[in-house]
Amino acid sequence: MKKWVFINWVLALGLSTAAQDSSKKNSDSVYRPLIHFTPSTGWMNDPNGMVFYKGTYHVFYQHNPNASVWGPMHWGHATSSDLIDWKHQPIALYPDSLGTIFSGSAVVDHKNSSGLGTADNPPLVAIFTYHNQALADQKKKNFQTQGIAYSLDNGVTWKKYEKNPVIQNPGIPDFRDPKVTWLEDQQKWVMALAVQDRIYFYGSKNLLQWEYLSQFGKTNGAHGGVWECPDLFPMEFENKTYWVLIVNINPGGPNGGSATQYFIGNFDGREFKPFTAEVRWLDFGPDEYAGVSWFNTSQRRIFIGWMSNWSYANVVPTETWRSALTIPRELSLVKVKDVLLLKSLPVKELSSLIESQTKEIDNQKNPFRVQLTAQANADFSVEIFNDQKEKIILGYDKKQNQFYIDRTNSGKTKFYSEFGKIHTAPRISNDNLIQLDIWVDRTSVELFADEGLTVMTSIFFPNQSMNKIKFNGKWPKDKSPVITSLKSSQNTK
Repeated sequence: MKKWVFINWVLALGLSTAAQDSSKKNSDSVYRPLIHFTPSTGWMNDPNGMVFYKGTYHVFYQHNPNASVWGPMHWGHATSSDLIDWKHQPIALYPDSLGTIFSGSAVVDHKNSSGLGTADNPPLVAIFTYHNQALADQKKKNFQTQGIAYSLDNGVTWKKYEKNPVIQNPGIPDFRDPKVTWLEDQQKWVMALAVQDRIYFYGSKNLLQWEYLSQFGKTNGAHGGVWECPDLFPMEFENKTYWVLIVNINPGGPNGGSATQYFIGNFDGREFKPFTAEVRWLDFGPDEYAGVSWFNTSQRRIFIGWMSNWSYANVVPTETWRSALTIPRELSLVKVKDVLLLKSLPVKELSSLIESQTKEIDNQKNPFRVQLTAQANADFSVEIFNDQKEKIILGYDKKQNQFYIDRTNSGKTKFYSEFGKIHTAPRISNDNLIQLDIWVDRTSVELFADEGLTVMTSIFFPNQSMNKIKFNGKWPKDKSPVITSLKSSQNTK
């Protein structure tokens, strides 16, 4: 959750009125993604409370319904049966006397440990941060606390716990974004909480009373900004269980501003111990942040992030709505040179969007996918452009052994002085061949290199549709680049 000073409510309401202008709606439509979730109106940032229950994926998100800039936070809500077509639902959580509703998570309390439901109808429980702006304005340090809400109708409506908050603040300004998981072997809940540039762990038997367990992060990872939106979960690899801790950071990302780092190690129910102190990034691009995973997806670990950057999120050139979520990605562990790493690839459900191979593109009318295989011993690039010579270039620099996305001349860039830059990511694989899987929407590109070992996400805002593509490089025999047209999802309402 963003830590900026709270925006004046009167200003937000004024902007809301302006946002109703029909001409702005028309101009904004050319930038609304075709295969990514966006709010119908207003502001969106962190995905929250992702939970899978009774065949339905729920995504909640930080939402200001009154304006297209960050303001008094609510939990927006959308549902899907396939991670592709999302249906907007009524706002789930509104601000109250304890504060506005910052980021958090949601779980299925299968055993009704909280007593908020019944054995036959266990509750969905949301765990979130209350942000009390009045206390912040008084220079108090305890203005963020943790509260819960629950649903007994499969997430349709939510009731806040009458004894909130369930975790008081010990006097720390940045004390937020609870992510809760269940430890079956210890029969308890564990919470990862972002506290300045650390992660605090708490434990509970019932989601109502919490015990402080330990903290992590003093000498690990990147510390260029505040830590936010953590996620702790187990993953299997070669018949062993490892623990992954995701920590989002702002600023301090590899290409400036916001980014998502991760750690792999062991967790004994009290302490997390990583295998290395090295900094590792789940996405190297400038536009994936606050990424966390769904609860209750069985053997799969499905991840999604906010597709923007706090450096410029409030000023990107849309006005009636702002921001999108990345495409959902499935996480898995892999070893490279005996080092255990986390990789991510587009979820298999996205294959239903694939139409047919094509040689023509028009990112205003249709999203598309580019797949290519290249030799690792030479430079290559993919140039997507239009008649105004606006372009976005993705490629590989052999000398530097790194991938890049160049949006220097991608269209509208002046809204932020550092937007029009070249962003880079190291190549992690040591194979002789490089594989790229590129997903292009109206205003975004997501690059998955070497089967998800290196990932980059970038947004862009052309003045005219990108309708031309050029490949620069040499390709192995019978491995020419493939362009596939994609269907639009139902996320454009």
